[in-house]
Amino acid sequence: MAQQQSHAKLRAMMTALAAATAYLVGAFHLARLAWIPDYPRQTGLLIGGVGALLHFALHADSWRVSGGPDLHFLSAASLVGLGMAALTVFAAQKQRLEALGVVVFPLAALTLLAYALVGFGSGQASETLDWGIRLHAVLALLAYATLAVASVLAVMLWLQERALRQRRFTATLRALPPLTQLELLLFRSIGAGFALLTLALITGLVFVDDLLAQHLVHKTVLSVMAWLVFGGLLFGRWRFGWRGRRAVQLTLIATALLALAFFGSKFVMEIILRRGL
Repeated sequence: MAQQQSHAKLRAMMTALAAATAYLVGAFHLARLAWIPDYPRQTGLLIGGVGALLHFALHADSWRVSGGPDLHFLSAASLVGLGMAALTVFAAQKQRLEALGVVVFPLAALTLLAYALVGFGSGQASETLDWGIRLHAVLALLAYATLAVASVLAVMLWLQERALRQRRFTATLRALPPLTQLELLLFRSIGAGFALLTLALITGLVFVDDLLAQHLVHKTVLSVMAWLVFGGLLFGRWRFGWRGRRAVQLTLIATALLALAFFGSKFVMEIILRRGL
């Protein structure tokens, strides 16, 4: 058994290094578009996609060896990074979102390497969880990944508006999508993430038996607060045409609440207090 775990750890390290290399090379190729507009955009996306496939393969191998999915702190962070990378590759096929890959791919590489170096094999597999809890976890991870991408888009939107106000037409600005397109993508991402978060909250309420016993009250409260902010932003966009700085600020506030809800609670419980969630 120990030898099997040792071999799995070695495979994980090799896969993580290959995936991280692909992510970083893909990000480098996408970054070149800022200075070489006619540079082939599909090259960076293809290499980043290879990184995402290797990233998924590492987690699949971990689940196979341990007998179930590991949803602890570093593993969850790595899965969110994987989701962000996959969403970027998918979205950039039809939109000018190469700049998103320049940010997301290195983040995915960082979370993957942290998991492979420190977290791989350190958490207890979740094979005892029933299908309802697993569905809740999958929906939550997809929601976090989608809304994390939205937060990156919000920062890009803020940088673009700031550069336009100051009339600073740099190579970085030229690499971003047009302002109206970027704003539309932001709200589409928020809408999709809000729907996933709604389903995650509903499945949590249905399938989690005792919030107090499972130390999930703070996580639930923060998640609901984030849900209210995102919902308020979408309503304000529909009813009052909210955009620009207000949209950016509310997106980042809600994302911060969501990060505290999931990763903050996991960090305190698992890393500081050494207790599982």
